[in-house]
This record gives sequence, C-alpha cells and structure tokens, in this order.
Amino acid sequence: MPMIIKNIEAKVRLATWLSALSFLCAVLLSIAAFVMAYKMVADARKSIYILNNNVPLQASQTDMQMNRPAEYRAHIDLFHSLFFSLTPDDKYIEYQLKKAMYLVDESGVQQYNNLKENGYFNSILSSSSVLTLQTDSISLDMPRHYFKYYGKLKIDRRSSTVVRSLITEGYLKDIPRSDNNPHGVLITGWKTLENKDLEDVQKNTF
Repeated sequence: MPMIIKNIEAKVRLATWLSALSFLCAVLLSIAAFVMAYKMVADARKSIYILNNNVPLQASQTDMQMNRPAEYRAHIDLFHSLFFSLTPDDKYIEYQLKKAMYLVDESGVQQYNNLKENGYFNSILSSSSVLTLQTDSISLDMPRHYFKYYGKLKIDRRSSTVVRSLITEGYLKDIPRSDNNPHGVLITGWKTLENKDLEDVQKNTF
C-alpha cells in the first residue's frame, strides 16, 4: 500500500510539473507572438504605398530621426531666406516676414521689432534695395539641438552693392507639423552674432 501511495504522489508531482511547464511554454509563446506582431506593425508603419494606375506599389519610408538633421538644415535655411531675402515692396516684405514668424519663437519677433523700430525696412524701400541671402554652411549640434548659421547677404542698391557676413545662432524645438511649419521645427533663442560689411562696391551713377 505505501508503494502505491508513493507512485500516486510521484505521478501527481509529474503531472504538476508538466502542467507548470506547459503553462510557461504557453506564456513564452504568447510573448513571442506579441513581440513579432508589434515588430510587424512597426515595420508596416515605415512603409507607404503609392497608387500607380490603381496598382499599389510599396515605397520605403526613411526613419524620421535619420532624416531629422536634413530637415533641421532645410528649416534653418528657409527661415533665414524668408527673413533676409527682401525686395523694395512693402507687401512682399510683410508677406515674407509673416511666413518667417511661423518658424521662430519670440526671439525672432523681437529682432523683427528692433529692425522695424530702427527703420531697417523703410530704408530698403527708400533706397530700392534688393537683398539676397546666400547660405554658406549650417553647423548642427544634435544632442543640444543647437545650430550656427553662416551666410552672405548681398544688398544691391542704386548707388552701390554691399556684401555682408551674416552669422546667427539658436536652438531647435520639435513641434507638430503644419501647413505653415512643414518641418515641425521651431527656432528658439535666435540671435545675430555677426553682420558686418565685407565689400562695398560703388556704382557709376552717370
């Protein structure tokens, strides 16, 4: 009789271990299935489909963070072009500066107000100046979201052509994309470090 009891106890322990092992395998399989499903969904989100004659064609989509430095540079270049490339047309100046203000925080508004108070935009109108900004380079510090912009500003007046060295700096903040800010970036703490004449070529006025 004791032998039978021991056999029953051994079988119960074996059945318990088999049940526990089966349960553990089921849990592990469920976790693996969840991880694989999540990965498949994540990979699917990185793909877009383009309709070509109603036939869907898969196109690869680059990871957003891999493209972010290029978007930052494009945003910085666009803002500076809008802010500094101007013509002697008050409506055009207003249009350019309005678009630029969507790309920068109050530091840009402050610079705009300072220039306006100092008669900068009125001088463009009165001298019929055409301002063209050329970007030389944009330095990025991605961990700090810091940038430094280097460019040359050409001011073409009736009497002379002036070329100025322009260096600015600021920080970058990610925000939701919109029609007015397609890169989803806001320039913050923006200030001008250098704006000095490099050339001043007089024109013949006769």
